[in-house]
Amino acid sequence: MRSINFKNSALLSSGRRILAVALIAVPVLGLLFTEQALGQTWPAKPIKLIVGFPPGGGIDIVARNLQPGLQEALGQSVIIEYKPGAGGVLAASELSRTTADGYTLLVANIGPFILASNMMSKRPFDSTKDFSWISQTSGSGFVAVVPANHPANNLAEFVAWAKANADKANYASGGSGSITHLNGELLNQITGLRLVHVPYKGSAPAVQDLIGGQTQLLVDVASVLLPHIQSGKLKAIYVTDSQRQPQLPNVATAREAGYPGLETSGWQGIVGPAGIPKEIVNKIAKAVQATLARPEVRQRFAQTGSNVMERGPEEFNAFIASEINRWVPVIKASGAKLD
Repeated sequence: MRSINFKNSALLSSGRRILAVALIAVPVLGLLFTEQALGQTWPAKPIKLIVGFPPGGGIDIVARNLQPGLQEALGQSVIIEYKPGAGGVLAASELSRTTADGYTLLVANIGPFILASNMMSKRPFDSTKDFSWISQTSGSGFVAVVPANHPANNLAEFVAWAKANADKANYASGGSGSITHLNGELLNQITGLRLVHVPYKGSAPAVQDLIGGQTQLLVDVASVLLPHIQSGKLKAIYVTDSQRQPQLPNVATAREAGYPGLETSGWQGIVGPAGIPKEIVNKIAKAVQATLARPEVRQRFAQTGSNVMERGPEEFNAFIASEINRWVPVIKASGAKLD
């Protein structure tokens, strides 16, 4: 009978284990080296910055504020591309399926990622899993406006008018599932009104019909509404910030008007598809931070009623989770659906 050399057998077994570990480690190390190499060479071509709404809206303004600084910080052209539709959901859905190489990004806001997607029985994406949340850029409360010739001059007067004119009391929005839609639904919930929702394909057409008197109310970002308020075409009746806006010092907050439940704020930021290498995510976040630090950029945001609000990747991810927890109960209570 042949004897077994246990020492050699043990060595053979140990060698097999080492080989197995090596076979596992090589692909992992290769992936790490590939990500580092990508991060070092990126960007090697122009970057596409998607706006999921028509030109002229608040998201477009954010994109244009960021574009020059990002081009300088990254050393590549940043091309703004418009893909409006379904309250921003169309662009967000396409983004979730895009190659995660950092060359396709989107200016995000609350509408498609927190609101609209949670109004659908079959969600088109998972906001916490299907995206790389790179950097928040800005945020602000909202302004409620009515046509210049509307009889209401403040929130209390509008509520009284709407109750007395239920047959023509409505509100416009930049699209079903947008924050302008939910701000109107929230107004209905808090005040007991039954304003009829009139959706548009973006804020710009919603504003034009409001000016023309086809609708009676819009609650949107100051960047969209301030020029029309200042020109006298629209009249502000309340703001949703916790404090009065510097550009509208005579317009009361919702809390001051006796409706603290109407306090809301919007936000904007840069997002990409899930799986962008960490090296590239950090490069984009640093470029955004460098852009937001420029005095002229901060001034442009301030002029449009927005505040620069910087959150890096980790903070932005946590913030998105908190926004979902806040707004989903409002959506469910409203019964708003997009199917």
